[in-house]
Amino acid sequence: EFSPELSCVWDEEKAKELRVKVQDLPVKIVSGMDGLIEAALEPSAQIVVTAVVGMIGIRPTIAAMEAGKDIALANKETLVTAGHLIMDLAKRKGVRILPVDSEHSAIFQCLHGERSDRLYGGWTDDVSLGRAGQDEGQTAGNTIAKILLTASGGPFRGRTKEQLKNVQLEDALKHPNWAMGQKITIDSSTMVNKGLEVMEARWLFDVGFDQIQVVIQPQSIIHSMVEFEDGAVLAQLGTPDMKLPIQYALYGGERRYLPGERLDFAKLGSITFEEPDMDTFKGLPLAMEASKKGGSMPTVFNAANEKAVGMFLNRKIGFLDIYSIIEEAMVRHKVIKNPDVD
Repeated sequence: EFSPELSCVWDEEKAKELRVKVQDLPVKIVSGMDGLIEAALEPSAQIVVTAVVGMIGIRPTIAAMEAGKDIALANKETLVTAGHLIMDLAKRKGVRILPVDSEHSAIFQCLHGERSDRLYGGWTDDVSLGRAGQDEGQTAGNTIAKILLTASGGPFRGRTKEQLKNVQLEDALKHPNWAMGQKITIDSSTMVNKGLEVMEARWLFDVGFDQIQVVIQPQSIIHSMVEFEDGAVLAQLGTPDMKLPIQYALYGGERRYLPGERLDFAKLGSITFEEPDMDTFKGLPLAMEASKKGGSMPTVFNAANEKAVGMFLNRKIGFLDIYSIIEEAMVRHKVIKNPDVD
């Protein structure tokens, strides 16, 4: 239908199968990590959308940045595990990292027009980032005091630990607002996803943990907010639809007409807020603990979660076992302070 020039399939056997099916088309089929890197280095591409699931996104993202390509980032794990390498590389190569996640896109949109002469993570001129009051040469009133990262609360919002013991896979895969892949849907139900987003926000916007607050906003209308040091709070609102953040990233922060449903505030009636239940949904506090310890700990948190979610999807463990597996992996791990990609 779309006649791509190049297509990468992770599994070589599946790639062989696809080659046979499209042998009459002028498309090159590649596979594995080498194939992902080849796709990321495609000479005609100006911007690379990193949207694979998991840590396999790191190497192709780095390869694309080394080649001077801007990144539209929809792969959390790249920054969660390798943020210290990615942000440094972005500065050195002068490439932009444009967030595609709805929450990080919302923050990015709120920051547009906040003047700064600084360059963070390859971003340019009109985006002001940095710890409030700590960056020399910044004008008062345009630095971030706080990021308010919103969360829907997932399908089990309001439930107790006791009620979560017998949760079935089918229940965990029913997100109230978003249609997403299986892995991210489970991560949303455990609040691990929000923990990953906190880690990602820390790197993208160069803020401290005490400047990131998670707020439950069940309707998924406010995608995230930024409080500035003068007390002003800017929010980005919209329907729960990924088309806008994807388009915003691909056009580098330029507004273009986008058809689709619009917010009807009269019909909406109200937007409500809650605090996250950190005792029941341990994915968020565990993520914050991993990130504070830093070094290789976020990688261990992420890898343990990927493994545990895979086991849950295959009905080998219970829902609450996901937390136990992550916690045990973190307890056993001895932190490497500045891990390289390998």
